Amino acid sequence: MLTYSVELTPDDNDTLLVTCSDIPELTSVGDDEDEALLNARDALESALELYQETRRPIPLPSPPAEGGFTVTLPAALSLKVLLHNEMLKQGVRKAELARRLDWRLPQVERLLNLNHAARLDHLERAARVLGKQVDVQMV
Repeated sequence: MLTYSVELTPDDNDTLLVTCSDIPELTSVGDDEDEALLNARDALESALELYQETRRPIPLPSPPAEGGFTVTLPAALSLKVLLHNEMLKQGVRKAELARRLDWRLPQVERLLNLNHAARLDHLERAARVLGKQVDVQMV
């Protein structure tokens, strides 16, 4: 799973400003640490959608600082980010992925949509047609 480091900075109006050096588009606020981190997760997903929409590679997280704040994407969402980046790297568009999977384009669009639940076996299959393998670990 992808884990992004975030910085929580006290703001002028007694809130915490959340930023992320890996994803500069991520900005959010919260009244306390819990709310700030919860809002950061939503802001991270929104920022990642911007990268997808503009067909730019999504920056992968830098190693987290010891004792720092982090936001971890769920496994399926992490895999979608990696698939997006691999498609860009290989120059594979959604239509081409649909052809390789023998699916319709709307199925691929739903698969890659960060707001849509996707089955793990479908994500694995997409990775395979891109010549990649999914490796799951528990730590």
